[in-house]
Amino acid sequence: MATINLSSEKFKSDIFDYTASQEWDYKDDVPAIIDFYADWCGPCKMVAPILEELSEEYAGKLKIYKVNTEVEQELSGVFQIRSIPSILFIPVGGKQPMMQAGALPKGALKEIIEKELIS
Repeated sequence: MATINLSSEKFKSDIFDYTASQEWDYKDDVPAIIDFYADWCGPCKMVAPILEELSEEYAGKLKIYKVNTEVEQELSGVFQIRSIPSILFIPVGGKQPMMQAGALPKGALKEIIEKELIS
């Protein structure tokens, strides 16, 4: 399982339709990570292969999406992305998503995944 490119339309159909509701309601039963990035961003390029590795390690337990902030400006605006990379961690069970700005090392990402998403 590789990372999945995410458009605003796919986000609304698969994750959460922010045009229909203000109250967060994640549509899937598998936790997710969304990486907000840009092609020109150096730290984003450092995080990308780590997220690919994690998508393999947690196949079936976690979905990892990527949002190109240059292309998906509406989605970037909805989440008020000010710096990239910004990573959104989406737990299941009605819990609120958590946003983390900056390039996190693999160990920190795994710790968040283990503690917050698939515990």
